[in-house]
Amino acid sequence: MHFPITDSHLRLLDKQNLTYPWQEQTPMLNQSYLLSDLMEATKSLHLESFVFVQAECEAEQSLAEAKWVADLAERDARIHGIVAHAPLEQGLDVKAHLTELKKLSLVKGVRRVLQTEKDDFCLQKTFIEGVKLLAEFNFTFDVCATPEQLPQVAQLVQQCPNVKFILNHLSCPNVAEKKLQPWQDDLAKIAAYPNVWCKISGLITEAHHQTWCSEDLKPYILHAINQFGFDRVMFGSDWPVVNLAGSYTHWVHTLFDLLSDSSEQDLKKLFHQNAWACYALEVGNIGV
Repeated sequence: MHFPITDSHLRLLDKQNLTYPWQEQTPMLNQSYLLSDLMEATKSLHLESFVFVQAECEAEQSLAEAKWVADLAERDARIHGIVAHAPLEQGLDVKAHLTELKKLSLVKGVRRVLQTEKDDFCLQKTFIEGVKLLAEFNFTFDVCATPEQLPQVAQLVQQCPNVKFILNHLSCPNVAEKKLQPWQDDLAKIAAYPNVWCKISGLITEAHHQTWCSEDLKPYILHAINQFGFDRVMFGSDWPVVNLAGSYTHWVHTLFDLLSDSSEQDLKKLFHQNAWACYALEVGNIGV
C-alpha cells in the first residue's frame, strides 16, 4: 500500500473515567483501549489519521467522552474528527445537546445506535425531528443498524434529504450464515439515495470469528462497492471490536488483497480520501 490510511471508524475506551455497559457481556474486550494500544495495533501500518466514533459509554457521559477525545487530539495529531452520541429521540429538545457538541470543533457528526432498538424506532416523529436538526449544525449521522432495519432507515433517509447519512459496517449482514437476501436488495435501495455513504468495516466480526476467510466477506464487500461506487465508501477498522475475530492489521490486509484488482486511485479513495471528504475533516484541527 503506497499511501497512508485514514480510518473512518475506531474507538478509544477509558474505563477509569467512563462506563461501558456492553463490555460486561464481552469479556475479551473488557479493558481500556488507549492511544498507546492503538499505536501497538497499527505499528506496521501508516495510520495517518482517524475519526473517533462514540463507544457506547453511559449516555449521560457522552459529552464527557467527546471532550476527552478532543483533549487527546491536542496531543495526537492523527485525531481529525469525532462522531459523538446524541439522544436524537428527544426531538427538538436535543438542540441543547447538539449546541454543546458544536463547541468542540472536532465533532463532525452524531451516532445514535439503532441496532438495539425496535425496527421502527427511527421512524418516531421526535427521532426524525432530531435527525433533521443535524443539518443546522452541519453534522452527519452515522447509522448503526441491523439488516432487518434497512427498510426503516431508508424511510428515515427519504424524510431527511439535507442530512448526510453514513451506514456503519454495511449494516452488519449475516456473514456467518452467508445470508445475502434481502440484505442485497435493501442495501441497493438505500444506496440509491445520494446523501448516504457506507463504511466498509465490521465484517469479520459478523463472520465465524475463528474460521472466517476472505472469500466469506467478498460478496458483501463487492456488492457494497458496486452499489455505492468508490466515491461513497470508506475504510473503517472497527478497532478494538475487530480483535474479536482478528486484528487491525489482518483486516487491512484482507480488504486490500480482496480489492487488489482495483485501481490505485480507487483504493486511495477508500482507504484515505473519502473519509476526509465525507466528514469535512480539516488539516490542523485542534480539539476545542
